[in-house]
Amino acid sequence: MYSLLETCSSQAARVKQCHSSRASRAERVKQSQDRLTSPEITRRHARTSVIDCRTVDQPSLPPTPPSCAECATKTQAPGGSPPTQSASRMWRASNGSMRIDTPNASVISNPAAQKTILLDHLKKEAIVMPTPPASALPSAPGAPKMPGASATASPLQVQDLGKSMIEGHEVEGKRFTFSPPAAPQSPPAPPKPQAPSMSPSMPPSVPPSGPKTPGVPAAALPKPPQLPKPPQPTVTEVWSSVKLKMPVLTKVSSPAGEQTTYCKPTSTAEPHPSIFEIPPDYKLKKP
Repeated sequence: MYSLLETCSSQAARVKQCHSSRASRAERVKQSQDRLTSPEITRRHARTSVIDCRTVDQPSLPPTPPSCAECATKTQAPGGSPPTQSASRMWRASNGSMRIDTPNASVISNPAAQKTILLDHLKKEAIVMPTPPASALPSAPGAPKMPGASATASPLQVQDLGKSMIEGHEVEGKRFTFSPPAAPQSPPAPPKPQAPSMSPSMPPSVPPSGPKTPGVPAAALPKPPQLPKPPQPTVTEVWSSVKLKMPVLTKVSSPAGEQTTYCKPTSTAEPHPSIFEIPPDYKLKKP
């Protein structure tokens, strides 16, 4: 009887101990969950998430948005001759590739591949020329200083023209003025030759020994060379779309005349990749 009671008491103690162990484990699990959901842990996790997001490499954004435009160019030669007009079309992809079409030729530039393609639509020929990046181009050697020219004056001046509206497009303008170096100053004229003077010790009736050198007339002296007129600067005014990052209106004024190009954007869709490739029926020609 006593052994049966001891056995039951032992079993009850083990059951109580098991329940107590389970309650302890449940309490520890609840405390862990409370710590994980506490505000401090939440803020710390948020900070960790931000740090992790900053270390992830983000995809690079396209340098310029894709676009297509129809362009019209008016050229006025000096001398009052009638102006000429021409049409062209321009495409630009999000990777920086650009194509300009004229009725007889096209120019395709691919900065990523570092090449430029010239298409001759009349002969159906293509010429591929390498175009190294700007950072790899060698610097030009120093030119000799021109006498009378300023060494500190920059030949190119850039002026910000602010923002405006052209045909419903918000544009921002810049003016580029290129002034060629000034002409060198003329060297001084050589001194006039003089006739030899008579010796004062000889009488006027006795000629000096040797033949007499007549005076050089003034009309026979060489005239100094005439300096050319100072060269006119070339002024380029470019108004570019703020949204599309492409030129809308371009004006160029130079000694060769005036040229005005207006480009009307027609699409902002990504051009087809075949636009920037050589047509299959064109023959590749060496540059």
